[in-house]
Amino acid sequence: MGPGCELPLSAVPHWPSFVADDHTPVEFSVALTQNEPPAVRMIVESIAEHPDRSANLSAALGVLDRLTVQHRLDLRQLDLVRDLFLPAEPQGAFAFWYSLIVHADAAPAIKVYLNPEVRGRESATALVSEALARLGLRDAYPRVTGHALQRDGLDRFSFFALDLTEEPQARVKTYVSHEAAEIADVVRAAAAAPDVDLELLSDVVALACGGTGPFTRRPLMSSYTFMSGDTDRPSGYSIYIPLRDYVQDDLEACERVLTIMARCGLDTAPFVMALASIVRRPLAEGVGLIAHVSLRLGRPRPGVTVYLSSEAYDVTPPRTKAMSL
Repeated sequence: MGPGCELPLSAVPHWPSFVADDHTPVEFSVALTQNEPPAVRMIVESIAEHPDRSANLSAALGVLDRLTVQHRLDLRQLDLVRDLFLPAEPQGAFAFWYSLIVHADAAPAIKVYLNPEVRGRESATALVSEALARLGLRDAYPRVTGHALQRDGLDRFSFFALDLTEEPQARVKTYVSHEAAEIADVVRAAAAAPDVDLELLSDVVALACGGTGPFTRRPLMSSYTFMSGDTDRPSGYSIYIPLRDYVQDDLEACERVLTIMARCGLDTAPFVMALASIVRRPLAEGVGLIAHVSLRLGRPRPGVTVYLSSEAYDVTPPRTKAMSL
C-alpha cells in the first residue's frame, strides 16, 4: 500500500480509490477451481502520504522497487509498455494497481493493472493496440476488437494487466467494459477465445443478474488472457459481473453466488469460509460486501472468483424493491 498503510481509517477516505465502492484501497477475492485448492487474492492501490494521481503513481513505483527485490519480479513485459501507461501526469480513475495472489503451497504471485485511459479515454484503443503489438500480440488485436468492441460508445478498453513472473507462466490480460449489454453481447465477445462454454456463460450471467439484459447499471466486463505462445487469439476468457448492482442486498448476492457455484460444479465451502472471515454484519443489512463475481473459461484455470469488500469506510444500504425498478 505504500505510505497509505500508515494512514488511519476515519470517516472520510484520504483518497477516493475506485478499488472498492466505499473507496477502501483494498479488495479481497477467492478464486475457485475444480480439483485445486482455492487462492486468496487482493487488489491494492498504493496511496501516497499526500495523495493525488501523480503522487500515488510515484508511491506505487516505489512499492514496485521493493517488491522486485523481495520477490524477484520479472519486469520485462512491463518495461516494454511502461512509457505508454505511466505518464508523468496520469488521467482517469487510477494509474497503477497491484494484485497479490496467495496460494497455500507457493510464493505469492504479483500482477499489475494499468489504465488504458491514463492519457484520456479517446486514446485508450490506440494505446492498447500499441501495447499488444509491443508484447508480440499484434495479430490478436483485430480478433479482440472484432468480438468485443462492436457497439460504438458502449464497448471500451478499461484495464490492461501483466503478470510480473517469468515466462511461460506470465500472462497478458486486456479488459473491455460493456455498457448496457445483453447476454448476446458477451457471448459474442467470449467467442474470441477457443474452448469457451458459451451455454455456461449465458447461464451464469442470467443467474447473477436475474435476466438477459440489457444490464444498465455498472457494466459487465470481458477479459482476454494471453499466454506464452499466443499470437493471434487469447487462450482464455473471463466475464466480470458487478453483482452488487443487480441484487437487493448481500443475502441475495450470497444466494446467487451459491447457485452459480452449483451450476459450475464447485465446492462452496471455501467461499463460505472466506465470506465468514470478513463479514461483520447481517448480510441483509447492506449491499456490496459481495461486490462482483467472475467466470473464468478456457486456459489456464477455469473456475469462479468471488470479490469481497472490507467495507472499511462505509456500508452501502440495501437496495429497496422500489429502488431496483
